[in-house]
Amino acid sequence: MEFQPVLLWTDLLLFVLVAGALLMALHVRRHEPLRAAWRKVGQRPAGMASMTVLMAFVVIGLLDSMHFRAALPPVEGQPDAATIYSSEVLSVLDHALAPLRLRTEKTYSAPFADRLYQRETVELAGGGQTRIYPRLEHGGSHLPEGASIAADLAQHLVTILSHAGIAMLAVLAVLTLVVGRGRQGRYGDALRAILCGHTTLAWRAALVTTALISLLVAAAYVLAPLYHVIGTDKVGQDVLYLSLKSVRTALVIGTITTLVMLPFAVALGIAAGYLGGWVDDVIQYLYTVLNAIPGVLLIAAAVLMMQVVIDTHPDWFETAAERSDARLLALCFILGITSWTGLCRLLRGETLKLRELEYVQAARAFGASTATILRRHILPNVMHIVMIALVMDFSGLVLAEAVLSYVGIGVDPTTISFGTMINMARAELAREPMVWWSLTAAFAFMFVLVLAANLFADVIRDAFDPRR
Repeated sequence: MEFQPVLLWTDLLLFVLVAGALLMALHVRRHEPLRAAWRKVGQRPAGMASMTVLMAFVVIGLLDSMHFRAALPPVEGQPDAATIYSSEVLSVLDHALAPLRLRTEKTYSAPFADRLYQRETVELAGGGQTRIYPRLEHGGSHLPEGASIAADLAQHLVTILSHAGIAMLAVLAVLTLVVGRGRQGRYGDALRAILCGHTTLAWRAALVTTALISLLVAAAYVLAPLYHVIGTDKVGQDVLYLSLKSVRTALVIGTITTLVMLPFAVALGIAAGYLGGWVDDVIQYLYTVLNAIPGVLLIAAAVLMMQVVIDTHPDWFETAAERSDARLLALCFILGITSWTGLCRLLRGETLKLRELEYVQAARAFGASTATILRRHILPNVMHIVMIALVMDFSGLVLAEAVLSYVGIGVDPTTISFGTMINMARAELAREPMVWWSLTAAFAFMFVLVLAANLFADVIRDAFDPRR
């Protein structure tokens, strides 16, 4: 398939973050204290399990960050004409989930249903009308009339288990090879150690988590082409597809906002703590004033002003995806600029303590410059606070996006996110019968992501905090 790559701003920043993470991994490998701290993370079952879940979300987010525009078929009778690309920007995830993306129904359908969720009036063959629940166009269309859905699902259970089993055996084989290399090729001992939980790192916890993820992926892989596994929304879109697409938005909000916030918090916090005097007074005054402004009102005002700028300059954006991406990026900057104060306060307090220690005073007595002291003695000793705060802020930012989109000041309405899913589903909770699956799916995906981030943050805090 011929295509034209498209690099959105948020894609670029996400890939920069991934490159930064890889560079940090190389840096950690060369420093034993950092290796020891990360080894503590790996020794905790909660750390390995949460890291496995987060990696699964990251893979989904990265697949959804590789965008392209597909080439349109050539005009009939003009085979040599220049290639024209579609204005619709798709991602690799969209291409992989094409059956879910394109198989839309008229409106709501419940999970694993073969009929619409609301009645329609149809004409009877012998005259007259009646109201029935019509068959879905795609969900359960392979079943004959009157067939049992439960029996059909039971028939696919063996296939699901076999797919998940094959995936688990492949993962177990890779783990055995990795652990066996550290045991001088005794792969049998390595396999027993992994299964019994006697390895240095908690590989068994990662293996159990991978088994659960494999089971869910296998079930979706087998059943999604046959049914709408989590139902459809008001316009008939598959809710499983919407939930997977929301993962990238959550990751963008949680990571790029951190990237924006970090320079402000680190630079101002260390400067206030070490330099003191009028610099400390100005910075304290700045974040005290900023904290006195109601955060939601400040964010709403900034988002609405940015929306006006975007709406009055449509010529800046070639496609609708670029326009939505600009608003998403603007929201990241706004959240980042308004959320640096907490980390800044922590770094100021820690720097106030560090600058009075003997080795910092000795460096000052030997004539080391302020920049050298900050770079060599202050910054490395506050990085554990930065690391802990960043991981703990991630879940808060994901929830903030959901709340802001719920009240209508978050991402662009065309951008799929957990917040827009909840916003679309709220009106349907009052109808009879209730449409519950859109809200439940958004809640479940967001809950797993935030819970994994919180567990990972707890393990990071225990491993990197020198007082523990």
